[in-house]
Amino acid sequence: MGFFSNILEKLGMSKAAAAPVITPPSAPADAPAPAAAPAPAAAPAVASITMVDVMALMEQKAKANPQKLNWKTSIVDLLKLLELDSSLEARKQLAKELYCPDELMKDSAQMNMWLHKNVLAHIAANGGNVPKELFS
Repeated sequence: MGFFSNILEKLGMSKAAAAPVITPPSAPADAPAPAAAPAPAAAPAVASITMVDVMALMEQKAKANPQKLNWKTSIVDLLKLLELDSSLEARKQLAKELYCPDELMKDSAQMNMWLHKNVLAHIAANGGNVPKELFS
């Protein structure tokens, strides 16, 4: 399980991340070719992603925390609120997992900014209601 999976789990989104990929069945190799083109098959049902109110959840965690943590702008604060490792090594691991460009990995401030936006974008892509202005 990767570091980002831990983030989704802490947000109650682990089922969305583990949704199976549905592939259409293939025709047997020795089946005769049909005389007429068959009608297109209906698209397979895809599991819907349940929206998680990330904003409300994170605001609730921020209010309950004795520290003044700004998860909307800081990856370190976001990880702290989720009670995950926010050390530089942990952030580097997460950045590698999310394919941070090598040139940003050399500067922790640049990496942190990239990481914060990408983590929020990935949360949104997995069913979290994160305002686009936080990761655009």
